[in-house]
Amino acid sequence: MNDELQRIQDEIVMMLRTVYDPEIPVNIFDLGMIYDIDIDDDFNVNIEMTFTSPSCPAADYILMDVQMKVESVKGVKSVNVNLTFDPPWDKSMMSEEAMLELGLL
Repeated sequence: MNDELQRIQDEIVMMLRTVYDPEIPVNIFDLGMIYDIDIDDDFNVNIEMTFTSPSCPAADYILMDVQMKVESVKGVKSVNVNLTFDPPWDKSMMSEEAMLELGLL
């Protein structure tokens, strides 16, 4: 990965760590809700993500927040957020930091 792609990748991760499900005091990145971040050579970003539950009441808010924050990263041309429930989210996808924050370790 070249330096510019790496910088954009790092900034996207930083921005995703500022997105929260209003019901959970941990960001969506550390919760393991981001499955993939793909940046093509033209700096178009595709994000594959999920929710902790298919019936998440804050789904629209979270998707809009992800879209806006990733679009704000300098150099990003476009952002496409794909929502999937395959595989379904489970707590084993959380970072150790998230598990500590939620008292699961």
